[in-house]
Amino acid sequence: MGKTVGLAGAGSIAFGTAAVLDKAGHDPMLWSPSGDGTSGLSGGAPLQAVGALETTFSPRIANDAAMLARENDVLIIALPGYGHKTVLDALAPHIEDRHHVIVSSHASLGAVYLMQLLAERGVVAPITAWGTTICTGRRQSGTEVKVNTVRSRVDLCTVPDDRSAEALALCRELFGDRFQPRDGLLAISLSNLNPQNHMGIALGNITRMERGETWSQGQNVTPKVGRLLEELDRERLQIAQALGLEVRTIFEHFHLSFHVPIASISEMNQQMHAQGNGGTGPDTADSRYVTEDVPYGLVVTAALGRLAGHPAPLHEAGIRIFSAMYGRDFEAENQILAALDLDRFSLEDLKVAARTGLLRQPVRAASASGENQE
Repeated sequence: MGKTVGLAGAGSIAFGTAAVLDKAGHDPMLWSPSGDGTSGLSGGAPLQAVGALETTFSPRIANDAAMLARENDVLIIALPGYGHKTVLDALAPHIEDRHHVIVSSHASLGAVYLMQLLAERGVVAPITAWGTTICTGRRQSGTEVKVNTVRSRVDLCTVPDDRSAEALALCRELFGDRFQPRDGLLAISLSNLNPQNHMGIALGNITRMERGETWSQGQNVTPKVGRLLEELDRERLQIAQALGLEVRTIFEHFHLSFHVPIASISEMNQQMHAQGNGGTGPDTADSRYVTEDVPYGLVVTAALGRLAGHPAPLHEAGIRIFSAMYGRDFEAENQILAALDLDRFSLEDLKVAARTGLLRQPVRAASASGENQE
């Protein structure tokens, strides 16, 4: 019998993940924090997945966070990083010991933030952090998603770490044998390659995004863009090595995610384009490639680099360049790191939290301003 799985989010990744779950015989429920994301599915209208995975099904729909928690045993956070704190604040009062929470994908020590909130209520629910999403794709409409690929390997860890074996078994039951355990939340934070990759892609194609063009992402990872991605990866790997952590390389990432032979990053992307799974680049400058991945990705990598004594000048430059382009202080936009007040803690404190999910002092939920995000 399949699992009941509640997904917080109703965008491309939530729709795609729900389709993967349905195909595997599980029973997904979607919750749109704003209510808009699931409006097309009201009244039992079917959701159709096309592309790398094809299925048509009618997911259950939750009215609010309480219903999502009440009616499911597994909860998956499946929305951009800038929506995580709002959703975690909404879910935290309703999570029970029986739940298992999965963050897809993990951003900015969000698992620590949630674990702290649960600890204030005396709740001990395992939280599993994924280094990336189970699939890639694009929502075509309110009732259709195109799945570009279902990844063959996803890095994960669980806090507290004594629940790791149980969590790995659950993830495999839900999604198959495609998970690679990693050594704690710091490794997972450095396993998410989207921020560095999206930085290089967006910098190289920002005018296409601004003009709303339709363009092939894989094709436009040209040799110079590809070389930038490789150098960004080198910085990330040096930080991981300084922290004694093992993470996958960018070459392994594209090979395992998109099933192309290892070559230069540009060549691998050209192969993806030739196979038809190179994806379509963002058609707006208001893209999560920047608005999510800079504050909730690049900022975290840069902070870990400074703590580890291996600064990441390209990552730091990316934060400043995008902030200048957009007229925003992206470093100040990370609500989770601000709530954790990370500057109070040492690297050793973070290493303990990476296994236990707990920093030495609890944090309290605060009402997040702005719109709820999918």
